[in-house]
Amino acid sequence: MDWEPWLRKWSAEWISTENPDDLDPAVARDRWLGFAAATEDEVAAAEARLGVRLPPSYREFLRCTNGWRHAGGFVYRMRDTTTLGWLRDLEPFWEEWEDLAEYEWENTAPDDGNRFSRGLLLSGETDAGILFLDPGDVGESGEWAAYSLFSWRAEPPARFPSFTALMERLYAEFHRMRKPAGETRDAWDAEVERARIAALAGDLDIAGEVLKRAEDFGRERATVVRTQLLLLSGRRYEAGMLLGRLLHPSFLSNGFLTDPLFTEELLPYLFDDHLRGAQPGGRSVLQGALIGERLEIRAMVAENEPRFSRPGAGFTYGNAEFDQPVRDARAEHPDNPEALWAAVRTALPHWRPRTPDHVAPVALLADPVLAAVITPERGRELLTTPRHP
Repeated sequence: MDWEPWLRKWSAEWISTENPDDLDPAVARDRWLGFAAATEDEVAAAEARLGVRLPPSYREFLRCTNGWRHAGGFVYRMRDTTTLGWLRDLEPFWEEWEDLAEYEWENTAPDDGNRFSRGLLLSGETDAGILFLDPGDVGESGEWAAYSLFSWRAEPPARFPSFTALMERLYAEFHRMRKPAGETRDAWDAEVERARIAALAGDLDIAGEVLKRAEDFGRERATVVRTQLLLLSGRRYEAGMLLGRLLHPSFLSNGFLTDPLFTEELLPYLFDDHLRGAQPGGRSVLQGALIGERLEIRAMVAENEPRFSRPGAGFTYGNAEFDQPVRDARAEHPDNPEALWAAVRTALPHWRPRTPDHVAPVALLADPVLAAVITPERGRELLTTPRHP
């Protein structure tokens, strides 16, 4: 990582999203979320006090800025060479998290002790969370694994292979929350468009990887496109989580509820999912979206409920050239899955997107009969078949 130009860009983007009256005077003056660079003597003194040599990427970071403000959305201040210390000394109450961790630690070396005891605490002021480095988990390049944990998140600690990787994730989190304008946003929008074209060309794995990363940066269009790929891949729980996010008031974009991609593709699927019933003790995506004073969602459901009162009714499978042969096969072979699947495959070259963000025939999954025919393997076959751009 060439730290300074990247951190300068981060600083400029963060400042652009902040009310000028709320800026720290030093940040406003220097246009910099960091501090003066640590000298080699200051870094060496910290290492002597701690009894270790710091990992390369973190050491280089300190030589660029001795501390940092506003790392992501929930770390307000990171420690400097004078305040670095071991978790066991500074915040020992985190040690119990190792004992409570009955989940699997992802991508970690074999457990050989309490990483919360041996961890080096990087974060200072936070919203009930910590960032730390683990000297007991060292990669071939000498980098220590880095961790992010916030007690209010219903998820295990997030592990990263290095301090650089942790900072990259925090930068993405900042973008996801504040959505600053600029070259980073524009570059990810261009990547989403590239992924959309790749998806239509049948390059599913390339598209999925790019879209997931663009989602980390808060690009809503990436979520819209990726949801379709997940649905037809059979990953419907993950897709349901994304649909719930798309309908959340903090995410809902102007015009989404009236866009044909939603009203003719995603909404029929949501109604069918709702009619089939949520799992005991759970709720459908539509039920979740109706929680609270969601007047626009309630109006949308009330308006469209008559269309979808019966499973598989009230919508088309796509454009007429695709819809008609599928509909004919549905009427002729309702109890013959192989014949239905053959008809869908034969009709696929005639399928056309309803909107620029439409990349797959999701409406097929709103019909319980066809949804049963399209297994995850067949859905992937559809997605890896080139479709009209």
